[in-house]
Amino acid sequence: MFENLKVFEERYEALNGRLYDPSVTADLKAYSAIRKEHKELEPLVLKYREYCKLEKELSDLAVMVQTEKDEELRELAAEEHTETKERLERCEHEIRVLLIPKDPNDDKNVIMEIRAGAGGEEAALFASVLYRMYSLYAASKGWQIETVFENETELGGYRGIEFIISGDGAYSRLKYESGVHRVQRVPETETQGRIHTSTCTVAVLPEVDDVEVEINPKDLQIDTFRSSGAGGQKVNKTSSAIRVTHLPTGMVVECQDERSQYKNKDKALKVLRARLYEKSLREQQNQISQERKSQVGTGDRSERIRTYNYPQGRITDHRIGFTIYRLEDFLSGNIDEVIDALIAHDRSEKMEDRIDRENGI
Repeated sequence: MFENLKVFEERYEALNGRLYDPSVTADLKAYSAIRKEHKELEPLVLKYREYCKLEKELSDLAVMVQTEKDEELRELAAEEHTETKERLERCEHEIRVLLIPKDPNDDKNVIMEIRAGAGGEEAALFASVLYRMYSLYAASKGWQIETVFENETELGGYRGIEFIISGDGAYSRLKYESGVHRVQRVPETETQGRIHTSTCTVAVLPEVDDVEVEINPKDLQIDTFRSSGAGGQKVNKTSSAIRVTHLPTGMVVECQDERSQYKNKDKALKVLRARLYEKSLREQQNQISQERKSQVGTGDRSERIRTYNYPQGRITDHRIGFTIYRLEDFLSGNIDEVIDALIAHDRSEKMEDRIDRENGI
């Protein structure tokens, strides 16, 4: 299989030359496309070169073990041969991981929706905790957040909130957050100290442009209304909020964050495109006759994915059986440990899936 990687190396070198071509650098769009492809190929090509170097070293050491007359040097060569063989096997595994097809949405911005589920006001309060967690995580990555719509309760929770996270690789890391998040804790309103269980649903959608999802203006019903909420300065007094209804599907998107109808409409259409794109992907997946194992990143929003247990300070991700005991730190936006574990598991599953297909299983 690795012999075929020479093609990637040749392509990488060709792109490398074009990056310094004046006719390419003068065309910003062409230059950006070439630079992006070059950047995507680089990890694979560098790892392939490392593999080739190790393979040659292993071959040379094997010859030395067979032909060296000095016993001490032969023993040293044998030890180095064993170490190099282990390095080569690790390198081979890393190349297999790099060859896993990349999710085409990984570099896109994210549209997130958090909805309070079972648990009433307590669920709404936990929705605000999750929103804060993702906001702090986004800030730690240098990503930007724009609120699209929020339905706030009197106690400061959210019945629902939608927002856009913009930044490099946002979807690649946040796509694993789709699903039902369960919290177990004693509510502030509970006088007898009983632990309640509540849920919130999180949906993570890649932001798509109008080229990927074309919307016929005739299919849209657009209404304006006055922003609503728990009160205070955040609520607009003018009818600038927008409600967009997609007539063929019945999908409804509202946006009230901006004071401009135009800006609210633009945000609402971004959300609508993302939802239509997700619907299309789901329909395609349902047509596949044989479901494969690599399902960690599919984001089924009906699946219970994680439990936040306050009395024990515990977070458990049920998809991979991963548990950590640092709840407060996690809710402060330090969620990379769990996301890294999910990515590693997802890659492992896809690797097994790839091997099965190569073996005709």
